[in-house]
Amino acid sequence: MSNYFGGANHHTRRRCLNHSQSNSWLRLLDRLLRWSERSRRSAAFRDLADNPHLLRDIGLTRREAIEEADKPIWR
Repeated sequence: MSNYFGGANHHTRRRCLNHSQSNSWLRLLDRLLRWSERSRRSAAFRDLADNPHLLRDIGLTRREAIEEADKPIWR
């Protein structure tokens, strides 16, 4: 039987579809985790912007910290 799976039987097709679906979920999970981390990072930069001593320690200006904090999480 020739088809778009190159003649694969229904078990192989199901594995291919399940693999594709799990990859989609993994990509979504990865994206959500990255966005969550970026959200935490933005909050940390926002807090840091109000502490001139810490800003000086890491070599950032208040403006640079606020710019980092304002970046969208999906960038």
